[in-house]
Amino acid sequence: MGYVFEPPALSSVAIHGSKDRFPVRRIFCVGRNYAAHAREMGRDPDREPPFYFMKPTDALVDNGVDVPYPPQTGNLHYEGELVVAIGKECANVSTENALDYVFGYAVGNDLTRRDLQLDAREKGRPWDTGKGFDHSAPCAEIHTVDQVGHISDARIWLSVNGEIRQDSNINKLIWSVPEVIANLSGLFKLEPGDLIYTGTPEGVGAVVAGDVIRVGVDGLTELETKIV
Repeated sequence: MGYVFEPPALSSVAIHGSKDRFPVRRIFCVGRNYAAHAREMGRDPDREPPFYFMKPTDALVDNGVDVPYPPQTGNLHYEGELVVAIGKECANVSTENALDYVFGYAVGNDLTRRDLQLDAREKGRPWDTGKGFDHSAPCAEIHTVDQVGHISDARIWLSVNGEIRQDSNINKLIWSVPEVIANLSGLFKLEPGDLIYTGTPEGVGAVVAGDVIRVGVDGLTELETKIV
């Protein structure tokens, strides 16, 4: 059997200390998972169970690669996030066992066409145009659990042109990493290669062409992206 055209290359993420790469199957993202960010987006963080949206795998961008300012927006926002890489198949796992399925952790940036997202939100429509556009998922290399352990209490920050814009801690997640994995695994059978962008803290804002965004989580490789 052949194909009517050449299949696209498999999307993947670099792995710290290895020549191998992590093949990516799906990208799940947790919405409004820090209380202060939920408030700045006009929502009540105490009343919402976790919810998710997805990005296409070909939206991934390697560390240090420039991202073109996307079309059809005048309000491109950064969102610095901790990314969880799933390494084992799991379904309906408990919170207590959820971390057993983690391959490693990375730093990501959930780039967002905020104007399109908010317009869709107000009309009760999906967020795809605001969240799932080309080059919208920069991600630094993955550090394995063997290298860094499990991350639950670490500074997360983001700067634009050297100025700190986001500065928080992973321990402020409304739904912790094991809680997210347990909940998400009840909705989907998670597979090796799945990535979970776990949410962004407060301080989101716009960037323009020429801006350099850096995102960091203590213990992980920093992510740098220039908007061009």
